[in-house]
Amino acid sequence: MDFDIRPAQPEEMGQLGLMASYSYGGAFGDGEDNISASGTRPEWTLCAFDPGATTEQGQVLMATSFAAFPFTIRANGRAMAMAGISVVGTRPEYRRRGLVRRIMTQAFADQRDRGQSVAGLWASQAAIYQRYGFAPAGLNRGYAIDVADIQLQDSVPEPLVVSRHRPAEALDAIREIYKTFIADRTGYIHRGKSLWLNSVLSEDGANSADGPVYVALAGSIQAPRGYVVYTLRAAQVPHRARPQEIKVRDMAFLDMPACHSLWQFLARHDLVGRVAWPNAPMDDPAQAMMAEPRMLHTQDTEATWWRLVDVPRALAQRGYNRQARLVVEVHGDDLAPWNNGRWLLQTAGDAGEESKVSTTELNPDITLSIRALSGLFSGMYGAQTLANWGMLSGQPEGISTASGVFATKYGPHCPDHY
Repeated sequence: MDFDIRPAQPEEMGQLGLMASYSYGGAFGDGEDNISASGTRPEWTLCAFDPGATTEQGQVLMATSFAAFPFTIRANGRAMAMAGISVVGTRPEYRRRGLVRRIMTQAFADQRDRGQSVAGLWASQAAIYQRYGFAPAGLNRGYAIDVADIQLQDSVPEPLVVSRHRPAEALDAIREIYKTFIADRTGYIHRGKSLWLNSVLSEDGANSADGPVYVALAGSIQAPRGYVVYTLRAAQVPHRARPQEIKVRDMAFLDMPACHSLWQFLARHDLVGRVAWPNAPMDDPAQAMMAEPRMLHTQDTEATWWRLVDVPRALAQRGYNRQARLVVEVHGDDLAPWNNGRWLLQTAGDAGEESKVSTTELNPDITLSIRALSGLFSGMYGAQTLANWGMLSGQPEGISTASGVFATKYGPHCPDHY
């Protein structure tokens, strides 16, 4: 049976909504107009249609859904265009026919043409996406701490004043903090106003059960230095004195006094038995700040996955903190064969400058697959770690150079689910 691989038409977006509803068990809402359909443009989709079958409305049947949002992300201090893959699903009766692989192959070529050198996603199953060259690009560090256990190891000489606001009055302030906070980081999305309102600050849909959203600002409203976005609800914790729960949606700060002050603010909620923050970055400083870090009940879970779509462009666009020459050999990329070969990377040594990448016949310093390179590129894994795991080969000097070149200033992280 042949299938048509093409973008969905506007009138077919209802099928995409129903596909996401079924594939993800209603996680993004039920019905044709759920967030998967309403938040996706037809031109961002690439779906498989069965020309021999129709829906009750007489439309050609969508067998597999797929979309890629046009994001801009940070890559160790530089901005890069990324395809944020989402809404991937196949009707059970059409599975095991290679439809997702066909879509991925075409999508990578399209993304390369659009200048999106990296693709990212939240993997429903690791086994699926590792086959397509994706590798973890960060962890979500989850905390669950009783306010009685928020005891900071060091006091702040001059703690900042923290004020509480509703989202509308604080939106401009927190957007500016976020822009500065993510500037030198890796994995964070450039948030447009719609992403702030529909995700981080949303009180509707799946977020309605959490109640009102609050914003706490550390420092003056005119020049704040940190924020925490959170919700507060009663009867969520089996504790007779502290049954309330605070759910942290987002936190960012420009210095450690602001970070300390925000945690002290949370600790003042005497009726809260649990402060839950499920998506902190893996290098968040809370563990070093707490007098008893075990009481954070830290749990790490996988988060976003990355895949290099255009190796030379991606290598040139990423930020690097040291000047070096490195020959990288990529092999075995059958979905994006243009990535295979030897690439001479010449970094500028300044994360703000674009590096040079060219093809070369020089002997490689390191040799690895596209999946291993994706993990190295994001800063999730070091070159020596990949070599220890048998996923990278090279001489000790080359491996050492690669470890330094691809090290990131901060651990990779993306707090936004898409």
